[in-house]
Amino acid sequence: MNTPVPAPTALILAGSRPGPPDAVAASEGVWHKALVMLSGQPMLSRVVAALREAGIARIAVSATDPQVMDLARQLGCEVLLAAGGPSASVALGLEKLGAPLLVTTGDHALLRPEWVTDFLNDAPLHCDVAVLLARREVIETAMPETRRTYLRFADGHWSGCNLFLLASDRASAAIEVWKTVEADRKRPWRIAARLGLGMLARYALGRLTLAAAIGGLGRRIGITACLVAARDGLAAVDVDKPQDLADARAIIATRHAAPPPITYISSEP
Repeated sequence: MNTPVPAPTALILAGSRPGPPDAVAASEGVWHKALVMLSGQPMLSRVVAALREAGIARIAVSATDPQVMDLARQLGCEVLLAAGGPSASVALGLEKLGAPLLVTTGDHALLRPEWVTDFLNDAPLHCDVAVLLARREVIETAMPETRRTYLRFADGHWSGCNLFLLASDRASAAIEVWKTVEADRKRPWRIAARLGLGMLARYALGRLTLAAAIGGLGRRIGITACLVAARDGLAAVDVDKPQDLADARAIIATRHAAPPPITYISSEP
């Protein structure tokens, strides 16, 4: 068991993607997904509440939508203008806020404070970057009928949990690399190929673990990168589709998981 690490600053990604309107926001009649109501609170408010309950005092929200920015300020958060994509927004956040920086997303509707504290405590102290992922069996125990895309490696089938720890300034080197990993999540052989023929051969033979792949990617860019396994499969649930929203609402109702109300901070002088 690691010694608990000091609480980092948190960055919540709540930018707007180019292209057609977000399906979740459109289905709820709001401008942005982070404004969708769950259990009487905007989704962004739930994320902020979970981070605060986990002991994180300084929280910034990366956004472009004026309503999301206004809500973030009411919640006592700093506001950063989102860049051209998630990785660019994280890079800007690390530059402005410094390390250690915990990164999550505004659609992490079920985020629980214990997931945050467990992740921070389980992350090896020597890591520059730690990534929370959940094993398929853990996810399916929590949500038996869920259908997801998994990274398939020798140590299991994994899905991301939208929680990242940039523990040192050296983590900046990992931001673009992790963007490519996310893009290749349906083609894990391409992740292995980035590590050279030896790693690709190990993957082809079913011997390459995801932990080794992440560690190898880190070494190639001169940092230490670590996989942290989620204890609760629900940590892998975010809200990308209207069905995800329905699932999140059902889970909240079943588990009575609504966080305590947030005290809104007036922006009036």
